[in-house]
Order: sequence, then C-alpha cells, then structure tokens
Amino acid sequence: MKKLRNTEQRKIILEELKKVNTHPTADEVYEMVKKRLPRISIGTVYRNLELLSKCGLIQKLELGCSQMRFDWNTNNHYHIRCIRCGKVEDVPVETMSRFEKILEGKSDYEIIGHRLEFIGLCPKCKKELKDLKEEKQKEFRKEECSGLQEKINRRFR
Repeated sequence: MKKLRNTEQRKIILEELKKVNTHPTADEVYEMVKKRLPRISIGTVYRNLELLSKCGLIQKLELGCSQMRFDWNTNNHYHIRCIRCGKVEDVPVETMSRFEKILEGKSDYEIIGHRLEFIGLCPKCKKELKDLKEEKQKEFRKEECSGLQEKINRRFR
C-alpha cells in the first residue's frame, strides 16, 4: 500500500475526531470539519474517513445501526449503543481475548480478532421513556376517572 500523504484536510479530520468521544457519523464529522474548512465537500470527508480507516489511523464502526460511525481510538475496545437514539459510547471494561483462544481449533477460521457491541438505553432515553410512561399512566387514570364519573352521573340522573 502506498504511504498516505498527510494533507491539511486529513489532519483536521483526525483532530476533530480526537476532540469527541461520541463516535460520530460521516455527516457529523463533516459538520465539525466544515467549521474549520468551510469549502470542504462531504465527498472529501467520506473519502478521507475511508482512507484513514483502511490505514488503521481510525476505526470504522459498523454497528447494528444504519450509519457507520468513526472512532479515533484504534485500540481494541467495546461499545454500547442506545437502541432508541443511536448514541454510541465506549464500554470501560477490559477486552476479553480469551474468546479468541476458546475458538481456536473449534472452527476452520483463523481468528484475527473480535468485535462486541452491547445494546441498551442511554440514561437520557431511559429517563424520557420513564417520564413518558408516567405521563401516559396519568392520562389513562384521568380518562378512566372521567369515564367512570360519566357512568355515575348517567346512572343517578
């Protein structure tokens, strides 16, 4: 593989990725980079993210969500994804290389690594859903009570 030239655009893309731990999509990276390079195109950002990931300078995350995300941390680590809003974060646990050893000899594959994604609800979505559930329960009780009140009023007229 040819050596990757360190262009100003690539340098800024890397700098912007290192500023965040949100694992942004290409569109989000574009919005961040555009503030520093207003004339950059979305295509240039996409091509550079692809090149940077192929060269191992960033990680391309192809998680269970529809859009690819990018991570400047190329060390082996795990992620957790909110199934409601799509937010992705690093999971602060040690990687479990013993999984790879367990598979040795049990498959014809040559194991070169593994990826693990946890899924759940982020704290914000968990709170929003809890609040929504409580609100719906209050509405239900209110409707139930007003319906009951109507029945009582009709019965005793």
